[in-house]
Amino acid sequence: MSSFGSKQILRYEPGQNEFKERVNELSGENVDLCFQCGACSSGCPMTQEMDYLPSKIIRMVQLGMEEALESKTIWTCMTCFNCEVRCPRGIDIANVMEALRQLVLRKKHNEVSLDDLSPEELRELPQIAIISNQRKLTA
Repeated sequence: MSSFGSKQILRYEPGQNEFKERVNELSGENVDLCFQCGACSSGCPMTQEMDYLPSKIIRMVQLGMEEALESKTIWTCMTCFNCEVRCPRGIDIANVMEALRQLVLRKKHNEVSLDDLSPEELRELPQIAIISNQRKLTA
């Protein structure tokens, strides 16, 4: 990946299919079906908290870019399934995000911990965020 001005240029490198195939296997989805319409990103309630939109994460996986594992987006996804409902190709993007989290967690690394939040912050969190967090910890 290289940068030109403020835009990122995504480049496909031969031999990057292994990562994509692993994500496809874990998620049960075929990310190659995505044609980058952006419906998933437009329906996501958490985009303001993400560093990359869901459609860009899918594109990174299509290109075999393991940098997707370093993204804040995979941890921000609430698994609300708005993206799946909106996807014209029927891709369950929440499953793809879960697969990416699993790949990171299998390396014994966790980005999210409820123990680090104050009681006030916990009270303000939506219940779905807490449930989603606990699901991430059990992968």
